[in-house]
Amino acid sequence: MERIAFLGTGRMGLPMARRLIDAGHPLTVWNRTTARAEPLVAAGARLAADPADAVRDADVVITMLADPAAVRQVADAFAPALRPGTRVVDMSSIGPDAVRDLAATLPDGVPLVDAPVMGSVDRAAAGELGIFAAGDVDGVAGILGHLGNVTACGALGNGAALKLVMINAVVGSVALVGEALALADALELPPGTAERALAAGPLAFPYGRATDTKSDFAVSLAAKDVRLATEAAELPIAAAVLETLTAFPAIADEDLAKLTDAVRAARG
Repeated sequence: MERIAFLGTGRMGLPMARRLIDAGHPLTVWNRTTARAEPLVAAGARLAADPADAVRDADVVITMLADPAAVRQVADAFAPALRPGTRVVDMSSIGPDAVRDLAATLPDGVPLVDAPVMGSVDRAAAGELGIFAAGDVDGVAGILGHLGNVTACGALGNGAALKLVMINAVVGSVALVGEALALADALELPPGTAERALAAGPLAFPYGRATDTKSDFAVSLAAKDVRLATEAAELPIAAAVLETLTAFPAIADEDLAKLTDAVRAARG
């Protein structure tokens, strides 16, 4: 079994890393806040002192971090300790430009796969994430298969690009549902009328995500992904969605579904 170093054991990283332990992989973990890695240590993982210590003996290195700056900072710390032949898999959502920058920081003989995911904590725990993998995927396909369903996307950076496309569609649709319900309130429709119509119509999936009580995808992370999209292209609708996402700092750490209530309250 490949020896894996997993860096970033937060909301998503923790259940993902646990699945790799359950699959039998020797796992070394590192997290900036050590306490978040303790459940994995109790399950058999080794806790690394720092990123370089984590990757020193690894066959595969997986990063699951918050944003491009965090990935770059951690990669700069571990890159000198990588052995030739080690594979690095970034599963964070950082956009294609940051992926290519990351590839340039790795030593010769250390290939990079970008493999961001769709799905929240519940799907991570169940091994049901959607994984958009690009680059030399073959060497890590078995490992990724423990975490979810893998879609091969071709050249390096395409996985990160497809993730931005997909997550922006989802986040934008959640914001739209929030405003649709706010409009229903303003028009004084009987309670539940708009909800039932949305749930039964073509917006059933966005409505389900906008009212979900099981997912855990922070509004701040959604804002980060939308911001990456607006930096990549001129997207006036996405820019408006970003303004909405950042208008409610009180729910920044709450799941995206909280945006629905916030929008309705603000428009009421």
